[in-house]
Amino acid sequence: MLHLLKIDLKKMTSYRTFWVICGLYFLTLGFTTASGMEILRWIANKSSEFGASININRIPLYHFPDIWQNLIWISGLFKIVLAVMVVISITNEYQYRTLRQNIIDGMSRWEFLKSKILTNVLLSLMSVVMILSITLLTGFIYTPKIEWDFFFLGVEFFIAYFIEVFAFLSYALMLGILVQRSGLTIVLLMLSHMIEAIIKVNIFRDSFSDQIGWLQQFFPLESITNLVPMPFARYALQEIRDYVAIGSVLIALGWTALFNYFSYLKLKKADI
Repeated sequence: MLHLLKIDLKKMTSYRTFWVICGLYFLTLGFTTASGMEILRWIANKSSEFGASININRIPLYHFPDIWQNLIWISGLFKIVLAVMVVISITNEYQYRTLRQNIIDGMSRWEFLKSKILTNVLLSLMSVVMILSITLLTGFIYTPKIEWDFFFLGVEFFIAYFIEVFAFLSYALMLGILVQRSGLTIVLLMLSHMIEAIIKVNIFRDSFSDQIGWLQQFFPLESITNLVPMPFARYALQEIRDYVAIGSVLIALGWTALFNYFSYLKLKKADI
């Protein structure tokens, strides 16, 4: 397994685009997640100039245990950047004929796909480690008093975040293998949520939609989004889901397996 991972990483790291996108992803992710409190302070200072008063200490954005779900949800918005890199990686295999060369050199099609899947696992783990580090650092800085009895409430969202990123990268990999053209695949990737939303609107717009509304959770991208629900409504005294639902995890894992299976079917039958 490590041998396959090394082969794929060697190919990816030879592309300048890989380093540019990786740098952009981790820098943007780190800056955005770590600077939220400073942005709140800037807003509070500006509002005071107009006679308004905002007590940012009443918004525990970076306080344990709220910080786990808050920063993980924000981080999930940036997985599209990693997905673009995955698309470029797989479409380059077709463009530069490296896929064909790997098969000629004795690598099976399943081993080739496994190398891509392992790379997706590694990228997902790297994202988790980075967000965990930022969460711990900023949480200890901004939490006024650490209550250890509640400290670990919400840590399970990191498992959900790993599944969320890995599932979306698997989806991007499948699109790249099916379409094989980077530009078109990236456009489809960017429009995927909108396309799924249009499909859902047309399915659930009728009067009987209340009876079948529960089916929405089974849509592929909806299932990925449901892993970590948006947490900020709780600061407007609205009820939210502040835990990881087992059903959402199982649905997302099912789609992840299907994404990789469809990728394998395409590779198995394709004339490369």
